[in-house]
Amino acid sequence: MLKFLQQLFCKDKEKGQKEKGMKKFLIVGLGNIGQEYVGTRHNIGFMIADKFAQESGATFTSCRYGDMAKVRVKNCELMVLKPSTYMNLSGVAVRYWMNKEKLPLPQLLILVDDIALPFGTIRIRESGSEGGHNGLKSISEQLGNRNYARLRFGVGNEFAKGGQVNYVLGHFSKEEHEQLQGKIETAVEAIKAFCLSGAAFAMTHFNK
Repeated sequence: MLKFLQQLFCKDKEKGQKEKGMKKFLIVGLGNIGQEYVGTRHNIGFMIADKFAQESGATFTSCRYGDMAKVRVKNCELMVLKPSTYMNLSGVAVRYWMNKEKLPLPQLLILVDDIALPFGTIRIRESGSEGGHNGLKSISEQLGNRNYARLRFGVGNEFAKGGQVNYVLGHFSKEEHEQLQGKIETAVEAIKAFCLSGAAFAMTHFNK
């Protein structure tokens, strides 16, 4: 009996040490809640987050300022968040969860659409400007700086002057849809690389 208790204690201790050694990341997919926004270009961050959770067998549950799925990839715990604040107030959710989990900025990754990039192109950056994106503007304002990583997913800019809003809130074309899932899967692999091997590795292998 004593030997059994000693073994049990050792296993619990090892489990605690492993969990203590887990590196935690906050992965935030940007988008707007509501049925009318489902599948739109501006919601590609939500779509990547959904695919990441689906591939990992995780499910989203309601939490403060959004829905969250928790995923473990090797020695990393990834908190995948879809804010419910609407795009323009995304920073409120990001700041809350960063503070709650006491995470440093290098352990934050934002998934965001980018009209400056051709469709399906991925660009990972450790910091930078918001490029006119309201979601990123909100995050920068709430965090007080721009030194956070973002995975920018290109949605193209095939719109006439003055048509940007309708374009990003519109749906992908038929031709884009045929390639979309493959592009999203690449983004999911880029997230894993960022968390497991670091931003420099992810940028080298996924920034094309």
